[in-house]
Amino acid sequence: MKKALIITYYWPPAGGSGVQRWLKFVKYLRDFGIEPVIYTVENPDYPLLDTSLQKDIPEGVEVLKQPIWEPYKLASIFSKKKNVKTSAGFLSPKKSLASKVMTYVRANYFIPDARMFWIKPSISYLEKYLKENPVDFVITTGPPHSLHLIGLGLKEKLNTNWIADFRDPWTKIDYFHQLPLTKKAKKKHHFLEEKVLKKADKVLVVGRTMKKEFDAFSNEVYVVENGFDSEISEDHKFELDSKFLITHIGLMNADRNHEIFWKSLQELCHEVSGFKEDLNLKLIGKLDVSVLDAIKKYDLENNVEIIDYLPHDEVIAYQRKSQVLLLSVNNVPSAKAIITGKIFEYLMAKRPIIGIAPKDGDLAEILKETNSGVVADFQDKEKLKQIISEYYTTYQKGNLSVQSKNIEKYHRRELTKKMVEIINS
Repeated sequence: MKKALIITYYWPPAGGSGVQRWLKFVKYLRDFGIEPVIYTVENPDYPLLDTSLQKDIPEGVEVLKQPIWEPYKLASIFSKKKNVKTSAGFLSPKKSLASKVMTYVRANYFIPDARMFWIKPSISYLEKYLKENPVDFVITTGPPHSLHLIGLGLKEKLNTNWIADFRDPWTKIDYFHQLPLTKKAKKKHHFLEEKVLKKADKVLVVGRTMKKEFDAFSNEVYVVENGFDSEISEDHKFELDSKFLITHIGLMNADRNHEIFWKSLQELCHEVSGFKEDLNLKLIGKLDVSVLDAIKKYDLENNVEIIDYLPHDEVIAYQRKSQVLLLSVNNVPSAKAIITGKIFEYLMAKRPIIGIAPKDGDLAEILKETNSGVVADFQDKEKLKQIISEYYTTYQKGNLSVQSKNIEKYHRRELTKKMVEIINS
């Protein structure tokens, strides 16, 4: 059996989407002849915790841990709020002067990210470990992209077979354009990104648009999507909500807060008999203050339920009970490449999906090829309103469903098989 060293910042009890990809790969790697060894942080600063994911760690898997120093912890000392949890992707337009200063420092002095202080100690520790415990592959997954620099260091020192896995882009990530970067900092980001892409033996990405962008630097870029890990819902074990329940799961920051959605709901409440009485919108996850403002502005407070965070198992139940599932993509320059991880679990739930996203983007392509939902572009309110209205009419008749297809290939076990074939080739 071959061995793979997987270097990841996110590992149970971390919650959220960042931990899912490699936790699920690790769950199935032994089925395809690879024994995983995990290298992760001893004292992480996870914004979300979900202990239910620990059950997916295979018995007997070796987990190596080393301490990390994170400047976010230092920042919390100077913050008026206790237990501050910072996420680089959650940039609110309403920021205090102190927050702006911290963002500037983070953007220009912590490159590629605030986990950079883990790079040198990790290279030193793993160089010694690998000399005594050889592996067939070293795999790094980012963000944080500092972990790719650990892989780069091991490649240069030991000439390891190195696979760099990008769950999100680097310089094309949705919030990169919002960071107050100097020209020097931007140049360094691009230099490091290009070096990683050129030095890695293989590069894995989650979507076709990202692959096209990375193809300029490497001939070994492969798409391995995210996926789902539960059985596909074929029965009605989960009884559908009696209300016209639209559910959005996950982070909704300012870039995902689309005015056309709230405007469409408000107009339908006024124009369609019974719609306001039947409408129930559940928002499960962290919300930007602009979302709360929009709910008030469009008089939807009595129709919206906000749930801060739920364990993964409970999230799956909500997906299956919903009449409609909402996918909201960030309205940013890189929007076409964004494939939110929740789309695949939405597919598993087999409920109609409404996407607010580029109509020619990767996410729209997945919805089309699986026949699982419809996309409205960021500014196309009439299209969005039409989609919601048609789903509501079908709901009233009692037969709102979706005839999805070709979704089995997104099961985590199938994706692990695909990934192993790529790294073995």
